[in-house]
Amino acid sequence: MNAEKSGIEVAVVTGLSGAGRSTAAKCLEDLGWFVVDNLPPELIATMVELGAQARGAITRVAVVMDVRSRAFTEDLAAIIKDLDARGYKPRVLFLEATDDVLIRRFEAVRRGHPMQGDGRLQDGIEAERILLTPLKQEADLVLDTSALSIHQLRAKIEDTFGTEAATRTRVTVLSFGYKYGLPMDADLVMDVRFLPNPFWIPELREQTGLDGEVRNYVLSQEGADEFLDRYHELLRLIGAGYRREGKRYLTLAIGCTGGKHRSVALSEELAARLASEDGMAVKVVHRDLGRE
Repeated sequence: MNAEKSGIEVAVVTGLSGAGRSTAAKCLEDLGWFVVDNLPPELIATMVELGAQARGAITRVAVVMDVRSRAFTEDLAAIIKDLDARGYKPRVLFLEATDDVLIRRFEAVRRGHPMQGDGRLQDGIEAERILLTPLKQEADLVLDTSALSIHQLRAKIEDTFGTEAATRTRVTVLSFGYKYGLPMDADLVMDVRFLPNPFWIPELREQTGLDGEVRNYVLSQEGADEFLDRYHELLRLIGAGYRREGKRYLTLAIGCTGGKHRSVALSEELAARLASEDGMAVKVVHRDLGRE
């Protein structure tokens, strides 16, 4: 069985303690990988086989390994070779950092090194570095995180392990009515009650912002198109900044009085504009539509 036929990708994340394995694991989870932390080496092959038999439910498995596992280097090296022979072709990511950076990181969290024993922190780092040298030499990608911020590390992992869809910013455009309260999960809130309310037009009152007549009425009002143009441009800047900072979820709330007319029409139009942007996956939610 080869990796293409099995329909599953395999990655092994390892490296020096304090070099960023936890950050790498969280990033891979955000990218849609099934991540298992500190699995005994002898169970890795079994885990991958189970994933391959999951009929598409699991397509990407990442195993995070460190020196807490018994017989770490010899067993892990053998398992990697075994997976390669079975056709899974695992990619091995090795994270490292300079001694002075690792020491600062351990001192910042006031934790001892797993190989320190009764010795100094420096002794544990040196022992681990020697132990992991064979794995580093066999790794597909070695990342030195000494000068990387968390966001920079995430970006490098996304470039290597992410798909285009997985690295998009997931934007939810949420319409709501102020009379029902502000949405608690909104990152940005815009008030569109500066536009005339279709509620006061008898033939539009029972319709919603999803109906053509209401939509045309709202979008034709003075200020509506200018608002959409300027807010869209602002969101381009914000979205790019969020991607640089590793933020992959953004909720934009647009509110009117009852969440039925203006906010619904403008949310639909804004979502259509954002959907044309590269790097964004957009959906629309009308929280209070039908509540009246």
